[in-house]
Amino acid sequence: MKKTLILALAISAGMGGNVFAQTSIPPSLQAPAGEALIATVHAKGVQIYECRAPKDAQGKFEWAFTGPEAELADAQGKRVGKHYAGPHWEALDGSKVVGTVLQKADAPDANAIPWLLLGAKSVGPDGAFSRINSIQRMNTVGGKAPAEGCTAANAGESARVAYTADYLLYGRR
Repeated sequence: MKKTLILALAISAGMGGNVFAQTSIPPSLQAPAGEALIATVHAKGVQIYECRAPKDAQGKFEWAFTGPEAELADAQGKRVGKHYAGPHWEALDGSKVVGTVLQKADAPDANAIPWLLLGAKSVGPDGAFSRINSIQRMNTVGGKAPAEGCTAANAGESARVAYTADYLLYGRR
């Protein structure tokens, strides 16, 4: 039976607000030419990790990322969808996309998960998210795997690490 380890992290004020920060986007994370910003959503939730032995390192254990679990909100704080393993972004109308990481950049905060550029493909009905082709994950706070605590004694345990991020959603012009 798997146990869950809940990690309480003190996350900055970004956890409570939905004000999107003005951010300089690294050149490697720029949206593809021909795409325009459709929406910006704020995610508040957890990054989930499982303690397991890597395939290439017998006798060692590490926290492996299994997926996110987050609520998505607009700039006014109104819930607009959810973000979960896949990774998927799903709007309240049922439209959803699945993403594939194209590029990564370290977050300015060394304690935060990386910023990303993802390609996106619609995997649901037409709706608010069905036109999304690219996603940028920016302004991340928290979410990194625990630095310690993964050993043979707790293999199979989960760690849920609080995080926030802004997701910029792009589609064809």
